[in-house]
Amino acid sequence: MAAAANDYPTEARADYVYVCMKTNGETQEMLRRCSCSIDVIASLLPYERYVAAQTVASMNQVAGQIGTMFRASAQTKAMLDDLRRAQAEAEIRCF
Repeated sequence: MAAAANDYPTEARADYVYVCMKTNGETQEMLRRCSCSIDVIASLLPYERYVAAQTVASMNQVAGQIGTMFRASAQTKAMLDDLRRAQAEAEIRCF
């Protein structure tokens, strides 16, 4: 089910674009590409699922029992797969 076009808060979009530009270059071209990227992700993944998947991605980096719990769960793996598919589609369309 596709997300509504404006379902992501402006702050979340801006944060994504900021990090994307810091990673890829602070140029006008990257502003356009990074903005495109979050728009594609937003069209494919509802905001609540995006936030949850981003949280899981962060928790996967944690060492110890808590990190292992997130890495071992089928539900969290599915959430990450959805996020990665949306990111891959954004990469294809925008970069």
